[in-house]
Amino acid sequence: MSDHTPVAKTRGDRKAAVGNVGRPPVGWAVPGIVFFVVFAIVPLGIAVYLSFCDWDGLNSPTMTGLDNWTRLFKDSEFGQAAWLSLLLTTISWVFQTPVALLLGVWAAGRQRSRAVLSAVFFIPLLLSTTAIAMLFRALLDPNFGVIKSIGPWIGVDPNVMGSSTGALLVVAFVGGWQFMPFHTLIYQGGARQIPDVLYQAASIDGAGMVRQFFHITLPQLRHTMTTSSVLMIVGSLTYFDTVLIMTRGGPGTDTTILPYLMYRTGFQTYDLGYAAAIATALVIVATGISLLMVRLTGFGSMRSTREGM
Repeated sequence: MSDHTPVAKTRGDRKAAVGNVGRPPVGWAVPGIVFFVVFAIVPLGIAVYLSFCDWDGLNSPTMTGLDNWTRLFKDSEFGQAAWLSLLLTTISWVFQTPVALLLGVWAAGRQRSRAVLSAVFFIPLLLSTTAIAMLFRALLDPNFGVIKSIGPWIGVDPNVMGSSTGALLVVAFVGGWQFMPFHTLIYQGGARQIPDVLYQAASIDGAGMVRQFFHITLPQLRHTMTTSSVLMIVGSLTYFDTVLIMTRGGPGTDTTILPYLMYRTGFQTYDLGYAAAIATALVIVATGISLLMVRLTGFGSMRSTREGM
């Protein structure tokens, strides 16, 4: 008999060995889990609890059961704010996704001017939302802003912020101008992971750049698009500082989206229990939309072929 153990392994043993290569121990996730629990789960739990209470922010919360939630579903202002939030989210997605996708694919190339132009384009991402909102508010001032001079030349009413449609579109544009570079970076990273051999084979078959984009680039970026869209939708649903600085929910209530309604209810009328109900409803809506997108796109079943490398 031979003294040494056989080298060959069963197919199941080989799979188990390969699956465990490079995976960090569970202990590495502990700091992240603790951070998430302390700064996400605990505050969310407090907000859910306060949504069943009557609280002015000074005295102790008083449990009122489902009163805030009953009021929520009967409140026409909440319904309008929810509709405006969904409309703003849709406009932001339609505006940002095609531009960010095309710029990301272009930035993944090897053009001579790519590095310089990409660096310039990413500058808005480095600025604070407050600074950007104040900048555009000054530029769009109908009396003293640049829009007063160039508005008539480009067919834009200088008082664009005074109309309901114009104010909502401006908020969507300002948010897109700031955060589009972030989504461009996501698409750039995804495009660089597409194997060159696919494009080489397509070129041999006579496919041009347009056909390569629609038959190779877009299918390969399907999961990247899902990731970007989820982040974009959640971000659009939580717009607050842009609305606060530029429109204050106006004109009238035409840009009073859910986050601003929550702020106004909690910190102007001191009805923090009802504000907590609005916040909880916003979390439920954002989470539901995100899970629905993940479910419909098959993103949840995606598996990395480079896991453990």
